[in-house]
Amino acid sequence: MTDSSIATNGSPVAVEAAVASDGSREAPALGDPSLYFNREVSWLDFNDRVLQLAEQPSMPLLERIKYCAIYCSNLDEYYMVRVAGLHDVVEAGVDQSGPDGLTASQTITCIHERVRALEERLAACVADLVPELAEHGIRLARIADLGPAERAELRERFERQIFPALTPLAVGPGRPFPYISNLSLSIAALVRDPSTDHVAFARVKVPREILPRFIPLSDGTTYVPLEELIAEHLGSLFPGMEVLEYDLFRVSRDADLAVADDAEDLAEAVENELRRRRFGEVVRLEVGAEMDPCLREQLVASLGIDDVQVYPTHGLLDLRDLWQLARLPGHADLRFPPFTAVTHPALPVDDQGRTDVFGAMREGDVLVHHPYHSFASSVERFVEQAVADPDVLAIKQTVYRTSDDSPQVPALIRAAERGKQAVCLVELKARFDERTNLQWAKSLEEAGVHVVYGQPGLKVHAKCVLVVRREGDGVRHYVHVGTGNYHSTTARLYTDFGLFTTDPELGADVADMFNYLTGYARPAGYRKVLVAPDHLREAMLDEIERTISAHAPEHPARIAMKLNALVDRACIDALYRASQAGVRVDLNVRGICCLRPGVPGVSENIRVVSILGRFLEHSRVFCFERGAEGRCMYIASADLMPRNLDTRVELAVPIDAAGAREELMDVLERCFADDSQSWELQESGGWTRRTPRGPEPRNVQSELIRHYVSQSADAPAIVPRRSDSDVHLSVTLASERT
Repeated sequence: MTDSSIATNGSPVAVEAAVASDGSREAPALGDPSLYFNREVSWLDFNDRVLQLAEQPSMPLLERIKYCAIYCSNLDEYYMVRVAGLHDVVEAGVDQSGPDGLTASQTITCIHERVRALEERLAACVADLVPELAEHGIRLARIADLGPAERAELRERFERQIFPALTPLAVGPGRPFPYISNLSLSIAALVRDPSTDHVAFARVKVPREILPRFIPLSDGTTYVPLEELIAEHLGSLFPGMEVLEYDLFRVSRDADLAVADDAEDLAEAVENELRRRRFGEVVRLEVGAEMDPCLREQLVASLGIDDVQVYPTHGLLDLRDLWQLARLPGHADLRFPPFTAVTHPALPVDDQGRTDVFGAMREGDVLVHHPYHSFASSVERFVEQAVADPDVLAIKQTVYRTSDDSPQVPALIRAAERGKQAVCLVELKARFDERTNLQWAKSLEEAGVHVVYGQPGLKVHAKCVLVVRREGDGVRHYVHVGTGNYHSTTARLYTDFGLFTTDPELGADVADMFNYLTGYARPAGYRKVLVAPDHLREAMLDEIERTISAHAPEHPARIAMKLNALVDRACIDALYRASQAGVRVDLNVRGICCLRPGVPGVSENIRVVSILGRFLEHSRVFCFERGAEGRCMYIASADLMPRNLDTRVELAVPIDAAGAREELMDVLERCFADDSQSWELQESGGWTRRTPRGPEPRNVQSELIRHYVSQSADAPAIVPRRSDSDVHLSVTLASERT
């Protein structure tokens, strides 16, 4: 395939459909590259939607600034992992094309062209936002625009606080090109010695680790970029030399870990890889758009990269630091209205304000929805209650990502100190959280907690807590299974579901899974849960096929899914078969989607929407409606991606309680009805912003805030868990819902 056959969305141009004898258009066969979007370019589509939020005039101003920072942080990780991996494939001489028909080399070309256009939009967006910030008392200024008093204040600040932290490094005999750390911001300069006329290259690192990126002036409203203040005084760093040229640059390095599956000491292997990560290959060089050609050539040659890896940038580099402005105190009128999570109405509160999670679970299953439901009064309280309960014998938990100040991990330490069996499965290979997890693992081990690092070759991505409690002459399992991490910060920002249950079969399954992870004893089979890599993909494919078989005109079937990414080829093909059988397929995919909807004869019954807004949509929900047979629903830690289904331990659990199913279905329907913060994927590969179809826009996140606040105030009784047959009789069809 030549580059000319690549569409603007990065996937092969749709092939010319065969024409039948009657003139009709024949559908492409499953497996045809035209049916699959390129994974990497689809991710760029997602980040494009993030950028659109920053460009949206109706968005609160500091939220727009925040989305600029998020866009940049996303792109950095993308280059450090995904683009770095593509370069590795090219360097290895692999020329194999993916399901979409593109090779790694062709994909890199698509990425480069697309990112250039996105970066131009970002620069234009920030340029528009700067004067708006000034109108609201946040002035991001150039030194040239300051008055004498302000310049004098900055000069004094430079001499006292900044100059001592700077280290100019020149290149020459005995002075090799300096190491440039990943994502560091630097000033490149050409300096001339007047006595010899010798011109040398020099680099000055901008010390963002110890100084704020935007230096505040004493007026409380003006901020000056740190690099501009350094550049203003470059002469003081090179006394007796003439600064001929200077500009900013920044490198991104390969940051993926490569830990051997057979490493005897996984913690030591991860620590070694973290040290190696600092010296990963450079995959991207960002430079000022007007950088002198001599400076640029010096950087390209010294870093050993190709010109295609250079990204000239207008305006400020490294806009992740806009978080500093987005987090400025005050300015409530420039942010989303304040929001406080509510306690789930099924969780009774005692006279000291504490919830009784165990008591609620004995009455029936409890489904919580974060961040609308408080993480502290549900998940954290569950673990705290287990630690304090003298009848609790054991607490077992998985940790994939957690915060530095998480109360969850210290609670396990207290459990061990109180003589309970405390087990924590810490995933040391959680990307960019490896160091935090290593530190927690060491603290847990020192306190006597049994720490396990998972299975060789697999990341443990499942989210579950198992509490074993002595009751009567036996024990009972209390289980929490979630779609999100045990992370108190992201629990306030990400939408995730969590199920609290004492279902005996589900509890036995989770206990078996923990025994497998800690003792390598693979269960013969699970009763209710679906576990990857054992059988999650096969189970999902089976659910789709059962839905196809159940579909009939008098009892139409439907598949509805909410997930972060849809990449797995087998799952995509199964959804295509469902569409071809007449099954309606509704997909809410926040990020990557390789499925092409709307193809006649293949996917005309598939709709794909994506929601981005105040909260990051993170939950995974799978619903299969089979007419008279009823509805089958799961929540899961896994997306439909090969890595989740093949190389991770993932957990999906069925939702059996009728009330919980109704709540899940209500959320799904609200997501599909959203027309103010959602996009719809077109057959062409473009994402079209949905516009309000009624007198009032539908915003799912705003609706759910009001819904859960109202629900909490009403405090309805707990709905007991029912058998499957009872649930099917009580479920209403989605088409009847408002």
